[in-house]
Amino acid sequence: MTDKVEWVVWNGSLGVLDMVSIGRIEEGEGGRSAFLAPPYSVVGPFSLDELESQGRIAFGECLVMSRQRWQEDQVGLRREAQEKRRAFLFRLEFDEDDKEHREVLNLPMEGALKPADINAAFRRLAKTAHPDAGGSSEHYRRIAEARDALLEQFAGAS
Repeated sequence: MTDKVEWVVWNGSLGVLDMVSIGRIEEGEGGRSAFLAPPYSVVGPFSLDELESQGRIAFGECLVMSRQRWQEDQVGLRREAQEKRRAFLFRLEFDEDDKEHREVLNLPMEGALKPADINAAFRRLAKTAHPDAGGSSEHYRRIAEARDALLEQFAGAS
Protein backbone atom coordinates (compact mmCIF):
# COMPACT_ATOMS: atom_id res chain seq x y z
CA MET A 1 0.00 0.00 0.00
CA THR A 2 2.73 2.52 1.01
CA ASP A 3 4.54 2.15 -2.31
CA LYS A 4 1.39 3.38 -4.13
CA VAL A 5 0.84 6.44 -1.93
CA GLU A 6 2.39 9.70 -3.02
CA TRP A 7 4.47 11.56 -0.47
CA VAL A 8 5.97 15.04 -0.54
CA VAL A 9 9.72 15.54 -0.59
CA TRP A 10 10.97 18.98 0.48
CA ASN A 11 14.50 20.33 0.45
CA GLY A 12 14.34 23.92 1.59
CA SER A 13 18.00 24.69 0.98
CA LEU A 14 17.64 23.76 -2.69
CA GLY A 15 14.01 24.83 -3.00
CA VAL A 16 12.93 21.37 -4.16
CA LEU A 17 9.30 20.37 -3.66
CA ASP A 18 8.05 17.29 -5.44
CA MET A 19 5.67 14.37 -5.17
CA VAL A 20 7.37 11.01 -4.65
CA SER A 21 6.52 7.43 -3.90
CA ILE A 22 8.28 4.83 -1.80
CA GLY A 23 10.63 2.61 -3.73
CA ARG A 24 12.40 -0.26 -2.02
CA ILE A 25 11.21 -1.40 1.43
CA GLU A 26 13.34 -3.57 3.71
CA GLU A 27 12.18 -5.45 6.81
CA GLY A 28 14.62 -5.56 9.72
CA GLU A 29 14.86 -6.04 13.46
CA GLY A 30 14.32 -2.32 14.03
CA GLY A 31 11.26 -2.19 11.78
CA ARG A 32 10.80 -1.27 8.16
CA SER A 33 13.22 0.98 6.32
CA ALA A 34 12.65 2.44 2.90
CA PHE A 35 14.15 4.33 -0.01
CA LEU A 36 12.26 6.69 -2.26
CA ALA A 37 11.51 5.67 -5.84
CA PRO A 38 13.53 7.16 -8.71
CA PRO A 39 14.55 9.87 -9.37
CA TYR A 40 14.96 10.30 -5.58
CA SER A 41 16.23 6.80 -4.87
CA VAL A 42 19.32 8.24 -3.11
CA VAL A 43 16.99 9.30 -0.28
CA GLY A 44 17.11 6.42 2.17
CA PRO A 45 17.21 4.32 4.11
CA PHE A 46 14.83 5.97 6.54
CA SER A 47 12.31 4.55 8.99
CA LEU A 48 9.11 3.84 7.10
CA ASP A 49 7.36 3.09 10.40
CA GLU A 50 8.28 6.56 11.69
CA LEU A 51 7.18 8.21 8.45
CA GLU A 52 3.79 6.52 8.59
CA SER A 53 3.24 7.21 12.29
CA GLN A 54 4.58 10.77 12.42
CA GLY A 55 3.65 11.84 8.89
CA ARG A 56 7.14 13.27 8.41
CA ILE A 57 10.77 12.10 8.46
CA ALA A 58 14.02 14.01 8.02
CA PHE A 59 16.76 12.60 5.84
CA GLY A 60 19.75 14.93 5.54
CA GLU A 61 18.42 18.20 4.17
CA CYS A 62 15.28 16.51 2.87
CA LEU A 63 11.96 16.07 4.57
CA VAL A 64 9.65 13.34 3.37
CA MET A 65 6.08 13.85 4.54
CA SER A 66 2.47 13.10 3.88
CA ARG A 67 0.43 15.55 1.83
CA GLN A 68 -1.57 16.42 4.92
CA ARG A 69 1.57 17.14 6.95
CA TRP A 70 2.89 19.32 4.11
CA GLN A 71 -0.35 21.32 4.13
CA GLU A 72 0.00 21.84 7.89
CA ASP A 73 3.72 22.65 7.94
CA GLN A 74 4.51 24.32 4.62
CA VAL A 75 4.33 27.97 5.74
CA GLY A 76 6.76 27.38 8.60
CA LEU A 77 9.05 25.20 6.48
CA ARG A 78 9.23 27.77 3.70
CA ARG A 79 9.93 30.57 6.18
CA GLU A 80 12.64 28.50 7.88
CA ALA A 81 14.30 27.74 4.53
CA GLN A 82 14.19 31.40 3.55
CA GLU A 83 15.83 32.41 6.82
CA LYS A 84 18.56 29.80 6.38
CA ARG A 85 19.28 30.99 2.84
CA ARG A 86 19.31 34.61 4.00
CA ALA A 87 21.70 33.81 6.85
CA PHE A 88 24.02 32.04 4.42
CA LEU A 89 23.94 34.87 1.91
CA PHE A 90 24.30 37.61 4.49
CA ARG A 91 27.17 35.91 6.32
CA LEU A 92 26.00 36.70 9.82
CA GLU A 93 29.32 35.56 11.21
CA PHE A 94 32.18 37.87 10.33
CA ASP A 95 35.85 37.43 10.91
CA GLU A 96 37.80 39.98 12.95
CA ASP A 97 38.96 41.87 9.85
CA ASP A 98 35.37 42.38 8.68
CA LYS A 99 34.41 43.67 12.12
CA GLU A 100 37.32 46.08 12.17
CA HIS A 101 36.54 47.36 8.67
CA ARG A 102 32.88 47.82 9.54
CA GLU A 103 33.87 49.67 12.70
CA VAL A 104 36.20 52.02 10.81
CA LEU A 105 33.36 52.90 8.39
CA ASN A 106 30.72 53.08 11.16
CA LEU A 107 28.73 50.27 9.52
CA PRO A 108 26.51 47.75 11.38
CA MET A 109 28.37 44.76 12.81
CA GLU A 110 25.78 42.26 11.55
CA GLY A 111 23.69 41.84 8.46
CA ALA A 112 24.18 42.19 4.76
CA LEU A 113 26.08 45.02 3.21
CA LYS A 114 25.63 46.25 -0.31
CA PRO A 115 28.41 47.95 -2.25
CA ALA A 116 26.30 51.13 -2.24
CA ASP A 117 26.20 51.05 1.61
CA ILE A 118 29.97 50.67 1.80
CA ASN A 119 30.66 53.43 -0.71
CA ALA A 120 28.18 55.78 0.96
CA ALA A 121 29.84 55.27 4.35
CA PHE A 122 33.24 55.89 2.81
CA ARG A 123 32.12 59.11 1.07
CA ARG A 124 30.48 60.39 4.24
CA LEU A 125 33.69 59.90 6.24
CA ALA A 126 36.04 61.00 3.47
CA LYS A 127 34.53 64.50 3.49
CA THR A 128 36.27 65.18 6.80
CA ALA A 129 39.02 62.55 6.83
CA HIS A 130 40.83 63.66 3.66
CA PRO A 131 43.93 65.81 4.30
CA ASP A 132 42.61 68.48 1.91
CA ALA A 133 39.51 68.78 4.11
CA GLY A 134 41.49 69.12 7.34
CA GLY A 135 41.75 65.40 8.14
CA SER A 136 44.81 63.21 8.39
CA SER A 137 46.47 61.01 5.81
CA GLU A 138 46.36 58.13 8.30
CA HIS A 139 42.60 58.36 8.90
CA TYR A 140 41.87 58.65 5.19
CA ARG A 141 44.10 55.66 4.47
CA ARG A 142 42.26 53.58 7.11
CA ILE A 143 38.80 54.30 5.71
CA ALA A 144 40.00 53.70 2.14
CA GLU A 145 41.52 50.34 3.16
CA ALA A 146 38.33 49.36 5.01
CA ARG A 147 36.22 50.27 1.97
CA ASP A 148 38.46 48.33 -0.40
CA ALA A 149 38.54 45.24 1.85
CA LEU A 150 34.75 45.14 2.20
CA LEU A 151 34.16 45.76 -1.52
CA GLU A 152 36.62 42.98 -2.37
CA GLN A 153 34.01 40.48 -1.11
CA PHE A 154 31.76 41.47 -4.02
CA ALA A 155 34.47 41.26 -6.72
CA GLY A 156 33.96 37.55 -7.46
CA ALA A 157 30.20 37.53 -6.86
CA SER A 158 29.13 38.75 -10.29
